[in-house]
Amino acid sequence: MIVGVPREIKNNENRVALTPAGTAEMVKRGHEVYVQATAGIGSGFTDEDYRMAGAKMLPTIEDVYAIADMIIKVKEPIASEYPLIKKGQILYTYFHFASSEELTKAMMAREAICLAYETVELDDRSLPLLIPMSEVAGRMSVQEGAKYLEKTYGGYGVLLGGVPGVTPAKVLIIGGGIVGTEAAKMAAGLGADVTIMDVSLKRLRYLDDIMPANVNTMMSNEFNIREMVQTHILIIGAVLIPGAKAPKLITRDMLPTMRPGTVMVDVAVDQGGCFETTKPTTHDHPNFVIDDVIHYCVANMPGAVPRTSTLALTNATLPNALHLANKGWKQACTDDLPLRKGLNVVEGKIVYKEVADAFGLPYVPVEAVL
Repeated sequence: MIVGVPREIKNNENRVALTPAGTAEMVKRGHEVYVQATAGIGSGFTDEDYRMAGAKMLPTIEDVYAIADMIIKVKEPIASEYPLIKKGQILYTYFHFASSEELTKAMMAREAICLAYETVELDDRSLPLLIPMSEVAGRMSVQEGAKYLEKTYGGYGVLLGGVPGVTPAKVLIIGGGIVGTEAAKMAAGLGADVTIMDVSLKRLRYLDDIMPANVNTMMSNEFNIREMVQTHILIIGAVLIPGAKAPKLITRDMLPTMRPGTVMVDVAVDQGGCFETTKPTTHDHPNFVIDDVIHYCVANMPGAVPRTSTLALTNATLPNALHLANKGWKQACTDDLPLRKGLNVVEGKIVYKEVADAFGLPYVPVEAVL
């Protein structure tokens, strides 16, 4: 198979979808790999690194899309890429379709094979291709939140861990999955007073067992959220419904009850956000203020630490990329149920129910296209 790796062009996206090591694995199995010039620079990989691994370098993104049977990316295509996508071309990347009707309809119109990292799902309901970036984003949410709590950024002006004689800051984490767990670890490590909320009592019991003493657990419901936002000055949204839009758990009317300079970090922004006031931001302009509450809603948080993120991501995505290249998408998805769940849009049809439901569009069972 001919595999193409374009340079990411989303704002401040410095990750790359295939490392030189991954390239070598592809080439070793008889596949051709074409990489756009400088695609790996942001993650510390030179064009020469790719050449040494057996890749062929192409000067433009148009060249890569034109030659490839399968495009491997990190982020969803943006509007300038839509016309480059060929009918029947495999696109293997993060899509987050439920947050963008425009993207969904564009991929339907291009009749591509859209395989989304974020909906590949194992039998235990874990999301193996989302986990690495959830780990990065969860840890980064506290790092960024702590920064914007500084008065120079308009924040409340507190140090998360406090100091002797001064109580630590209160951190509220809504969602006890991978993002929430990693955020709680980081906040606890900095000495904050942390509360993590979830709707699953089983999950809360688990978190209560593994977390240090400065992490408390609480059932997530509207009453408890309304109470907690009044006293917690860093609030991290970490909820996820695979493939679907995130629920709006912090509503507009809650903001005036918060302390001025409170920071809210919405890690669920890729899926539409779990704050009613969320709107996607970029690393160039990462935050905005409503009712004296700072919102940090960067849609590609791991792009700010690309070396770590690229290595973590490709550790997870490469095995499936090899399956797709070795067998073709139909056979690979027939043989591998978790990979099959990654199919979202196939040749103009939506085959992932939550995406169809998000926009009231027709749904076709995935078995019908295999």
